[in-house]
Amino acid sequence: MSKVHPTAVVEDGAQIGQDVEIGPYSVVGPNVVLGDGVKLHSHVAVAGHTTLGDQCEVYPFASVGHAPQDLKFKGENSRLIVGKRTKIREGATLNPGTEGGGMETTIGDDCLLMTGAHVGHDCHVGNHCILVNNGTLAGHVVVEDFAIVGGLSAVHQFVRIGKHAMIGGMTGVESDVIPYGSVIGNRAYLSGLNIIGLKRRGFDRETIHSLRKAYRLLFAQEGTLAERVEEVAKDFEGVGPVMEIINFLKAESMRSVCTPKYDSSAG
Repeated sequence: MSKVHPTAVVEDGAQIGQDVEIGPYSVVGPNVVLGDGVKLHSHVAVAGHTTLGDQCEVYPFASVGHAPQDLKFKGENSRLIVGKRTKIREGATLNPGTEGGGMETTIGDDCLLMTGAHVGHDCHVGNHCILVNNGTLAGHVVVEDFAIVGGLSAVHQFVRIGKHAMIGGMTGVESDVIPYGSVIGNRAYLSGLNIIGLKRRGFDRETIHSLRKAYRLLFAQEGTLAERVEEVAKDFEGVGPVMEIINFLKAESMRSVCTPKYDSSAG
C-alpha cells in the first residue's frame, strides 16, 4: 500500500507504484510515473512526463521535470527519466529534454544529486554518478558512469565527461574530460588521473600503471594529439580502460578536450 499525505496533491493520470510514500505538500503531475518504493519527502514537486525508477528518494523543495530553461522550448511533451535508487537532495532541479536535443533527459541508477544540483535539458547522466552540492550541468551534457562533479562546479553545454572522471570543486568545465581524468580550475585543465577513485573502485595496480603510462604518452609534447592517440592505441590495444580513453578521444564531439596546464608529462 502507498502512503499519500492528506496535504499532498496527486493529479489524475499519475501512475503510482507499490509502497510509494508522498509527503506533506508534495505535488505530482498527471503524466508522472513513480516506481515501486519511491519516497517523496515534503514539498517535492514532480511535473511533466517524468519517470522515477524504483526506490528513488526525493528530498524537500526539489523541482523534478518542470519546463527546461531554454527559450526555444515550446511546451513539447519531452521526457525526464530517472533510474532506480537515485537520491535527489534538497533544492535540486532536473529538467526534461527539448526538441532540439532528442526530447529526453536521462539519469541512471544509484546516482546522488546533492543539494542545489542542476541537470539541464537533454543531459544524459550514467549510473553511480555524483553531483556534489551546487554542481550544475548545462544542456546536452553527457556524464558517464561513476563520474563525480565537485561542489560549486559548472559544466558547459555539450561537454562530455568520461567514466570515473573527477571534476574538482569550483571548476568551470568548457572542454571534454577523458575517462579516469581529474580536472580542476576556473577553466578546467587536466591535473592527472583520478587515482583515488580508481583505487576505491578496485582497479588493480597493473591497470593503474598502464593508465598512468598511457596518460603520459597521450599528453606528451612531441607530435600531435591525433598521432599520439594512434600510437597509444597500438601499444595498449588489450588494456580495456586505456582503450576507453582512446575511444572517447576519437568520438565525435562539439567541444575540445581538456589537457594539462603545466608539465604535460605529469600524471
